[in-house]
Amino acid sequence: MKLNVYNQKGEKVRQMDVSERIFGVKPNSVVINEAVTAQMANERQVLANTLDRSEVRGGGKKPWRQKGTGRARAGSSRSPIWIGGGVTFGPTKDRNFKKKVNKQARRAALFMVLSDRLADERLLVLENPTLEKMKTKAMDEVISNLEEKVIKVVSTDAGKKGKKTRSERRSLLLISSERDEKVIRSTRNLKGVSILNAENINIVDLLAAKTVVLTEGCVKRIEAIYKK
Repeated sequence: MKLNVYNQKGEKVRQMDVSERIFGVKPNSVVINEAVTAQMANERQVLANTLDRSEVRGGGKKPWRQKGTGRARAGSSRSPIWIGGGVTFGPTKDRNFKKKVNKQARRAALFMVLSDRLADERLLVLENPTLEKMKTKAMDEVISNLEEKVIKVVSTDAGKKGKKTRSERRSLLLISSERDEKVIRSTRNLKGVSILNAENINIVDLLAAKTVVLTEGCVKRIEAIYKK
């Protein structure tokens, strides 16, 4: 299986061989959904936490005597029926949202999304970018060249007043083979553009982006990581 490789000017320079086991997989919505659900659940943090009556501070002394006051019996101000008391059946920090997905299924879902993006012409390979200076304008020019000559830009303006510019319609994920500070710092201020390393590639970010750009080194790195 061959993929076209483009330079920073958006010109096709050559083709490279890629594994059909990674970029030629038929999508299965059930497998993809399980992988996405598991990743989002595993990233979820427990924020809400309430105290039950054993955790509330104070309330050791009986508020008033048992009989003779005309009021209802009360043993502790930590009771859930008291203001400031414990909470019954409230959310606690002991909740666990973790979901397990088999390694093979998780990898298969990743390959399916990459294959789907490629089949839909929303995945392309870029030569390893080399920037002379650490400037946002330089990286914006590279992406603009790809948008003008290669990338299919999907309009999201249907039914809305006032058309958006090309940069406002961007939804692009750039995945590189190694951490290049020049490329990272030149990309992070571009609206609608995000960047990852090959080791951090994940299905949620792939699905969130309408277009995926892999560097040439990234393709080789992905094949090396998932060759087994």
